[in-house]
Amino acid sequence: MLIRPATSADAHAVWSVMEPTIRAGETYALDRGLSQAEALAYWLASDNEVFVAEEEGALLGTYYIRPNQRGGGQHVCNCGYMTAPEATGRGIARRMCEHSLVYARSRGYRSMQFNFVVSTNQRAVALWQKMGFEIVGRLPLAFSHPTHGYVDALVMYQTL
Repeated sequence: MLIRPATSADAHAVWSVMEPTIRAGETYALDRGLSQAEALAYWLASDNEVFVAEEEGALLGTYYIRPNQRGGGQHVCNCGYMTAPEATGRGIARRMCEHSLVYARSRGYRSMQFNFVVSTNQRAVALWQKMGFEIVGRLPLAFSHPTHGYVDALVMYQTL
């Protein structure tokens, strides 16, 4: 598997990864009705560095990395990850997280923070903990899950 910077030619494939996640509404605090243009504008925003994970020409996942805050908080980065439904359970998210941690260190970030990990996304919570992230905060009932109702969101953090 290759992880490389995304190019404008990847936009359609990135959308094909994003759309099922957005439409499900279970893991990201994004409007489930977001259009392709709106979703890509969010993911490919100018302050995001975007990467794609591909194998044999098929895009299996994507992630972005960006400063979590500006000014005095810009040494902390934030990432978002999405995996294609057909690639779930193949270690794609783990590989993207490993890549992002190495990349973040190379860019001089001192820590990485996930601001809003939906507590019912147990696979992600377990993976991030295995990758060295700690739960440093809990936002009670902060996410409206389409089947579980209001659930907590977690703030997860790792010093680099």
